[in-house]
Amino acid sequence: MNIINNSNIKSTVALAVLQNVVDPEIGLNVVDLGLIYQIDFDEIGKKIFCMMTLTTQFCPMGESVTDAAKATLKSAFPGYDPTIELTFNPSWNHEMISKEGREFLNER
Repeated sequence: MNIINNSNIKSTVALAVLQNVVDPEIGLNVVDLGLIYQIDFDEIGKKIFCMMTLTTQFCPMGESVTDAAKATLKSAFPGYDPTIELTFNPSWNHEMISKEGREFLNER
């Protein structure tokens, strides 16, 4: 999946730390699941904008996943205020899972 960003270096760090946020129902992190669509940094306002999705609009753990993503970004980037926006356009599908994620799920 191609993730939109405005800062390659910071986005790479953000994606690395977001790999610690695991969907509790699937057991795979939000990056390898393909749930992260966009990460932008506002250097002047010290804000992080993260657009992501969930595997389904009715995901019972959705709030837990988004709260964990926000807390992880806040911890990794002290002084920045992260905002998580959910979108379901495009809808998530299994093809969004990374190669590493597919290997992980096949081993389970």
